[in-house]
Amino acid sequence: MGPALGYIARRIRRNRHTRVVAITDNVIPHEKRPGDRPLTRYFLSACHGFVTMSRSVLADLRRLHFKQPAQYQPHPLYDNFGALKAKPVALQALQLDPTFGYLLFFGFIRAYKGLDILLEAFGDARLRELPVKLIIAGEYYEDAAPYEALIKQYDLESRLVRATDFIPNEKVADYFCAADMVVQPYKNATQSGVSQIAYHFERPMLVTDVGGLAELIPDGEVGYVVKPTPIAIADALVDFYEHQRESELAAGVWAKKKEFSWSEMVAALKAVAG
Repeated sequence: MGPALGYIARRIRRNRHTRVVAITDNVIPHEKRPGDRPLTRYFLSACHGFVTMSRSVLADLRRLHFKQPAQYQPHPLYDNFGALKAKPVALQALQLDPTFGYLLFFGFIRAYKGLDILLEAFGDARLRELPVKLIIAGEYYEDAAPYEALIKQYDLESRLVRATDFIPNEKVADYFCAADMVVQPYKNATQSGVSQIAYHFERPMLVTDVGGLAELIPDGEVGYVVKPTPIAIADALVDFYEHQRESELAAGVWAKKKEFSWSEMVAALKAVAG
C-alpha cells in the first residue's frame, strides 16, 4: 500500500492547505519483505504528522529519522461489537459447558502471534489438573500443520474449543464474554486491537512483554505481563486460577478502560496536524 498511499498523500498536499496525518499501527511490518523500508519511507515522507498506537512505533519513526510532529495515543475502545453479556448467557450462546473455565485466543492465526507458545504452555501438567479449556477463535493465516502437531504432541484436543472459521461481528461479544481471560502470547508486536476489545468487554488479559503490548496492560492490575515462553505463560495461568483472580483483575480493567476515549484520539490528531 506504500506506493498507492504515498501517491494519494502527495496529490492531496498539492492544494497547500489539507494536512495529512497517518495513524500508525506499525511502521516496520511484522513479516518483513524486500522493499519494505523504501516503500514505507515513500508514504511516511508525504505526511505532516503521525499518531502512533504504541511507544515502540513512535521510537521506530524516530529511528527512521522522521522528524514530523508525532504523538503516542492508544487506540480507543473497540465498542462496535455490541454490549457486554453475562457470562452464562455467552456460554449458552456458544453451547459451552459452564462447569469449565475458558481462556480465549482471538484473531487471525499468524506466526508472530505465538499460538504455538500458548499450546505448549497449555500442555503444562499443572494446567491439566484444572477444569479449563482454550478457545481458539480466528482463521488460520498460514499452514495449520505445525499447530496441529503440537495439539497431538500434548494431547490437547479434548481441552480445546475450535472456532477457526471467520468470526462474524455479532458473535465477537459471545467469545469475549464467555472467557475468563484473554491471552495474547505474541512473539513480537507493536500493539493489538484485541486488547481494546478485551477492555470493552472488561476481560482480564495476559500479554507477553514484547513491543508495545505491555504499555496498556498494567501487570497485576488488569492482567499479566510475562515473557514469551511456555513456562512463563503457564505460571501466570496457574496463578490466575489457583488464586481466583478473575474478579479482582476484571475490576481493574473496568477502572482502566475509562482512559481510552475517542475524544482523546481526536485531540491527538489535531495536535500533530499543526
